[in-house]
Parts: sequence; C-alpha cells; structure tokens
Amino acid sequence: MIRRRTFTALLALMLALAAVLSACGGGSKSDNGGGSNTPSTASRSGGGGSNAGSGPGGGESGDAAPQPVTLKVLWWGGQTRHDNTLKIIELYQQQNPHVTIEAEFTGFDGYWEKLSAMVAGNNTPDVLQMNFGEYLTQYAKNDVLADLNPFVESGVIDASKLDKGIMESGVVDGKLLGIPLGMNALTVIYDPELIKQAGAQEPALGWTWDDFKAIARTVHQNLGIYGSPTLEANNILEYYARQNDQKFFSDDGTGVGFDDQIFIDYFNMQVELIKEGVMPSLDVMQQHSALEDQLIVHGKAPFDVRWSNQVVALAKAANRPLKLTVLPGPNTEKGLFLKPAMFFSVAKNSKHAEEAAKFINFFVNTLEVEEIQKGERGVPINSEIREAISQKLDEVQQNMFEYIDLAAENSSPIDTNYPTGSAEVLSLLGTDIEDRILFAEMSPEEGAKKFREQTEEILARKR
Repeated sequence: MIRRRTFTALLALMLALAAVLSACGGGSKSDNGGGSNTPSTASRSGGGGSNAGSGPGGGESGDAAPQPVTLKVLWWGGQTRHDNTLKIIELYQQQNPHVTIEAEFTGFDGYWEKLSAMVAGNNTPDVLQMNFGEYLTQYAKNDVLADLNPFVESGVIDASKLDKGIMESGVVDGKLLGIPLGMNALTVIYDPELIKQAGAQEPALGWTWDDFKAIARTVHQNLGIYGSPTLEANNILEYYARQNDQKFFSDDGTGVGFDDQIFIDYFNMQVELIKEGVMPSLDVMQQHSALEDQLIVHGKAPFDVRWSNQVVALAKAANRPLKLTVLPGPNTEKGLFLKPAMFFSVAKNSKHAEEAAKFINFFVNTLEVEEIQKGERGVPINSEIREAISQKLDEVQQNMFEYIDLAAENSSPIDTNYPTGSAEVLSLLGTDIEDRILFAEMSPEEGAKKFREQTEEILARKR
C-alpha cells in the first residue's frame, strides 16, 4: 500500500528558511519561474468548450483584455489522476487563453518533501494540492497558505452549491485555507469473483474483524493467494481507535489519544495473519507500492483497504469490476467518517492569487471537469454536478458514489484535533514503528510503548 513518507523535522527547518527568504525578498516569483520538470500544456483552441456550472472566470477586468498569466499547479496521485488533470488543465487553457499552466506532479511518496523544498526555495506553487489533518495543520501554522474567504465573498469562488460541512474541513483558525475537491471515506475494496471462487461470503454491512479474518483465511486456503494486504496504520489505526470510542490524538494535543491495548490488538491481528501466510510479508508489500500495482489489481488478494476514491484507479488497472463496503465492526458507525478527499490551496505569496482562485472555482464548479475525473478525486462537493454526473458513470464509479451515501449513513463526524507536529508523528508511525513490527523486529507491545513516548516528545517539542 502507498505509505506516507513525510517531511518530519526537515520541514520545520525548510519552512523557517522560507520565512526568512520571503522576508528578505518580498515573496515574489517570476511568472516564468523554473522548477517544473513537466512541459506545460500549451495548446489552445480559442475558448472552446462549455463553462456551464462555473462561477466567475476568465480573468477579464471590464472590457480590457486580460494580461498573460502563468500559474504553477502541483498535485500528487497515480497515473489516472495525472492524465485526468492534464486534460482538465488543457480544457481550462482553451477557455482562458491568457493563462498558461505549468503542471508538476508526483506520487504521494515524496510529494511533501518536494513541496517543502519548493517552499524553502521561495518557489511555492500558485495552486497546490493539500491534505486534511496533519498537513493542513502544519502549513497553516507556518503561514504558507492564502485565506480564500475573500474570494468566496467576492464570488470568484462560487460556494453556493458546495457542501457546507465538507467546506468547513478547510477552515483553520477562521481562515479558509483549502477548497475540497471531493469527499471520500475509508472503505474495503474487494474482488467479488475471487471471494466467490473461494467459496466465501461477500462482506456486508454489519460484518466484523473476525469475519474479515475468516474470509481472508478461506481465500488463502482455497485459492493459494493472499487473503489481504497489510493495513496502513496511518489511516486504519485511527478508525480502529474511533470504533473503540477513542481518538488518535489526545484532545489537549500532548500525546496519543488511545490506550496501548488498541495499538497492540491492531498490530497483533496483522502479525498473526502474516505468520499464517494470509497476509504478505512487508518486503512483498514494498514491491507493490504504486496504486496501480496493488495485490488486488493482479488478482493476488481479494481485499484492499484504502480511501474510496482510489477504487477508480484500482478498477481501471485491474480491468475488472471491484466493489466497496464499510470497514469491519463492531461499531463501524463510530469509526467511519467522511473526509475531504484533498484540497486545492493557494500559496500566500502567489503573485496571481485571484487567477489561482478562478482555476480552483473552475475545478469544483464545472461539469466537464467531473466528466473527465468521474470521481477519481472523490465524490463532487457541488450538489448539481454530483447529480448530473451520477447519470454518466460506469459500474465502479456508480458503486463509489453509492458507497459515500452508505458511509454518510453509517459514520460519525471527523476528528479535527490534529496538533502541530502530527505530520512528524504519522511519519514515525508509518516509516519506523509499523515497519519494525511487521518485519518482526519489534513486538506490538514494544511498539506501543515507543510510539507513545516518542509522540509525546515530538508534540512537546512543537508546542
């Protein structure tokens, strides 16, 4: 599974350097500033394509011809997202011929190191993809992102049809620092045909972790493949804590918010299945890091546990139907939550913040954009577009939309108590503790103790 390789202590140093550079240099950057290793999409068709459903755009000022503008846009994702986004950028440039967009993209691994280096070099992209929780908190604290409230108030970003609850997830200390590009939820993606071939029952609402293990074992025993990949702790452990009435972080922001036994039980389940051969060893998992190269894609496991929007790329790579269901219980409704799939934010030092805001408005308020994406960045937060696009989806995409409705009915509000330093904590978990436990270099009990102690040290240092 894709692991979150984060910037840890290096980010704080680089962001501090960026603040010094910005203070000395005024924070401006050239329209033609370098750093892009991807050619910009430069072709134009003179404004073709409908802009129905979009708010203000085009960069016109009265009757004056708009001045040429170059925007740098940065995002993470798999190949499907890269291809889709380049098509959307091409469409935007056709309708706004005064705008040239320099596109940069990478996988999730390495994205945050890349972004922190750009910030430190005073070369922050005008538009950048941002993640809820630890990253939004970190970049908010370091004052990297522009407040988008003025653009909403002026109508440059039309929020009239955007889901108000999901929009709130982009607010930090009263500032709107990101516009959600979609909404998703954790899900178990599964291959119904593999489960049927093994003689097991498909998972359904109300199933439990014991049911999950039973299906995985049956598939492994009867088909000779893995029953499940390992579970990414950075995402699934939070769900596991929530379904036991606890949080990932304590409310006072000083440490872990769940009991050690939660941590121990979560990892013991995987250690047990790895020993049985039902789950692969971690070195096997590391050979399948790309989204389009997961075990379920190759028919080597019936399950994959991740964010619901990622089923689009997985099913495309697998070239066969995949289904979605809620994570195992008990107390699924306590553990599950709706989440902004990701945000687009604007750099505070962007020379073209209004043009960047217009691009974001186009992204969330234009039907043609979603006709290209079809839920790959999550279910649209624009109610009219969500209704219109639902009539044009294939089976997998329709299942994803229906799953979000199911998740909304069986979930609780998202936790927002991510303290400063939480990115470093999650890096510790995902790139050290988890790996050492699954490589059998450390017991879950030892891991729980070390994780709690080091989390408290990190958060104390960041206060």
